[in-house]
Amino acid sequence: MMTTTLLVMLMLLPLAGAVIISRCGRWPNIREAVTLGTAALTFAMACLLYQGLETDSQTLVIAQPLETLSIAFSVTRFGVLFALLASGLWLVTSVYAIGYMRGHHEKNQTRFYVLFAVAIATVMAIAFSDNLLTLFLFYEVLTVSTYPLVTHAGTDEARKGGKRYLMILMGSSIVFFLPAIIITYMAAGTLTFQEGGILQGHLDPTWLAPLMLLFIFGISKAGVMPLHRWLPSAMVAPTPVSALLHAVAVVKAGVFSLLKVVLFVAGPEFLQTSNLTQYLLIIPMATIIIASLVAMTRDNLKERLAYSTVSQLSYIVLGALLLTPAGLLGGTMHIVMHATAKITLFFAAGAVLVATDKTNISQMNGLGRAMPVTFGLFTVGAMSIIGIPFFSGMWSKWYLVTGAVAFQGNPVLQWSLSITLMLSTLLNIWYLLSIPMHAFFKSGDDTQQYREAPLACLIGMAVPAALCVYLFFDPHVIFNLATHITGGSQP
Repeated sequence: MMTTTLLVMLMLLPLAGAVIISRCGRWPNIREAVTLGTAALTFAMACLLYQGLETDSQTLVIAQPLETLSIAFSVTRFGVLFALLASGLWLVTSVYAIGYMRGHHEKNQTRFYVLFAVAIATVMAIAFSDNLLTLFLFYEVLTVSTYPLVTHAGTDEARKGGKRYLMILMGSSIVFFLPAIIITYMAAGTLTFQEGGILQGHLDPTWLAPLMLLFIFGISKAGVMPLHRWLPSAMVAPTPVSALLHAVAVVKAGVFSLLKVVLFVAGPEFLQTSNLTQYLLIIPMATIIIASLVAMTRDNLKERLAYSTVSQLSYIVLGALLLTPAGLLGGTMHIVMHATAKITLFFAAGAVLVATDKTNISQMNGLGRAMPVTFGLFTVGAMSIIGIPFFSGMWSKWYLVTGAVAFQGNPVLQWSLSITLMLSTLLNIWYLLSIPMHAFFKSGDDTQQYREAPLACLIGMAVPAALCVYLFFDPHVIFNLATHITGGSQP
């Protein structure tokens, strides 16, 4: 009962916070205090759920339109992992947003904080969805609720980006995701997630690859090419939106959903019975390399980071489709490791914008001497994304490489997996580390006039950067949750 109560509170608390925030527009300090308080309480609830994972959890049924279909929620380790990530980084982003929104003199700040809270409530519902129907409903709500955040600036560019955002995400889910759910229901007679999957014994393995193809392209929040264009388009949003919703909440809702399909709908063992499913790996492999190559050509910092995200998301998709315990473990861990690193990078991009009004990398030569904290923390995030030792991203990439080596399938495909991961790492080094290198070691014009961004921005940046280091030395919470989820073995 206590677990169910915490679950309800975790989903409703951000909504309650949104209502209160909406009434505090005339008092910015109170509005932001409510935002911080709501975020802190939401994270505390997620921590309490984590501590109570060993207790019995009941399914909370909200509605049951048909005997075999329900809108329901339940507490699982995977859900708790996602909830801890999203709520924890919401708190960090709220601190950062105070400095950014005020420092950049953004309009409609109350609306921004309200919609942010609504989006987090939706993420909590996705995290604890008990079945594919519930997941799909809130997956769509997340798209709609974040659209006003993407178009926050109200410019023609923002409206154009928002239109593409809405059309790709809504269109792909209706054309691909919904039919995949219907086929699953017709085959299995249920949509409720269960360990090992629900399709084994109910679907001819010949149809597994086409069905998974529908899921991969239908869950386009995972950012696989060619349905990735919504993500760079969403970079017209304010940096806090880009950071949390498009480096954590929205994109991670995509890979989270895809991993749930692999683990709890199709099932890794059943997927291995079809020789064709291994060739689905070509999709994330191509996305990893192509997106990295595109990132190298982008001078706008946020756009380069957006294409980096497209590439890094496909690491998670790759881990899921490897179907090996190490690959699934690496993909699950990369959800957290990538999120903490990428949010650091986006925060740094926003800090540069607030302090200097510069957005292009070519304009940042020498800025490292004027903003050493910002570019130092950017370097930490970049090192973690690359997977360099002493930074948390090393562990998820370690297991992804291990999973690729353990892959049993077409020999050419096996070699291609290893080459893809190695080449991608080299490309990561080039397009990420070149930024602080230019900032610190190249001379720039008149950089002495600039100073660091407001303190709130620096604090918001420092916390996830510190996590990038801390989670290298103590990744046990993430590792243990991911191991129980994927069935990976302890080392």
